[in-house]
Amino acid sequence: MSAILIWGAGAIGGTLGAAFLRAGHSVVFVDNVAAHVDAINAQGLRIAGPIFEDVVHAPAFLPEGLTGQFDCIFLCVKALHTTAAIEAAAPHLTRDGVVVSAQNGLNELTIARVIGVDRTIGCFVNFGADYLDPGVVHYSGHGAVVIGELDGTTSLRISELHRLMQDFEPKAVLTDNIWGYLWGKLVYGALLFATALTNESIADVLANPAARDVLTKLGQETGAVAAAEGVKTEAFDGFNPVAFRPNAAQTAIDTSFDDMVAHNRRSTKSHSGIWRDLAVRKRQTEVLAQLGPILEVGAKHDVPTPLTAHLIELVQEIEAGRRSLSLENLMDLAAAGPTKGAVA
Repeated sequence: MSAILIWGAGAIGGTLGAAFLRAGHSVVFVDNVAAHVDAINAQGLRIAGPIFEDVVHAPAFLPEGLTGQFDCIFLCVKALHTTAAIEAAAPHLTRDGVVVSAQNGLNELTIARVIGVDRTIGCFVNFGADYLDPGVVHYSGHGAVVIGELDGTTSLRISELHRLMQDFEPKAVLTDNIWGYLWGKLVYGALLFATALTNESIADVLANPAARDVLTKLGQETGAVAAAEGVKTEAFDGFNPVAFRPNAAQTAIDTSFDDMVAHNRRSTKSHSGIWRDLAVRKRQTEVLAQLGPILEVGAKHDVPTPLTAHLIELVQEIEAGRRSLSLENLMDLAAAGPTKGAVA
């Protein structure tokens, strides 16, 4: 394989690229933050955290400074930047090359509209990582890594990409149901956005008995949309999205919450990247880009999604500085739909 182009050298892209370099692959980074690019070129990319610590060296460019074409591009930008990134990356993709969407959300749909379904690879990642400073990424915890063709077929190229992903995560999965993982992550993602309405850790919110009713109904909205779309959601990292499908048993729901709490207690990353965007970096999140498709597909199937819609509004109010992070925000969220009780 020729050099791997990592488009977006932040939390996901930086961690993946560093692992590929450590495995002996050739990597080129692209990022739109000049200070990050300059730091990587000057002293390398430093990976901190409990999994491994290292400084890796590879050329880094701003998008406008990149030349040449690549057989494999990993798109690792925030979901809200997908359209601009794939349009900028497309001229650097060889005729038979592929783009792997190592992102959160259903970004494969956007990518495929620009470069074609046949050159788009589905990818699901759930490991813990954060961009800390220019030239520094924190890799905080192992998580599920899944890759697959969008049509579910098993091809030579997907087998090769699976072996590449195993250089990062030995337990990486090759699946014939990548959409099941992506929609399953959307259920979990909606729950993460809800936890980010507060200053509490992910585990503490998920463990809060008073929060579970509204969180359950929120997850069930996405589960119902996925079911209407004909998607069989897949479990990962202690999270079983089947527990949030319509008419799931309460015991399955309780078990799913308990498993999520246990998984997050083991991680050194106590808060989500969403919370970090809101509380620390004070920047726009991926809320509309990630959760917006739930509303769109739900509307197509006449599946109501009032809690998801209100969650988007609440996050956007925090982004705009009109609302503070607080557990009371979950009470506000609960008001958008019928719940059993208040959150305290």
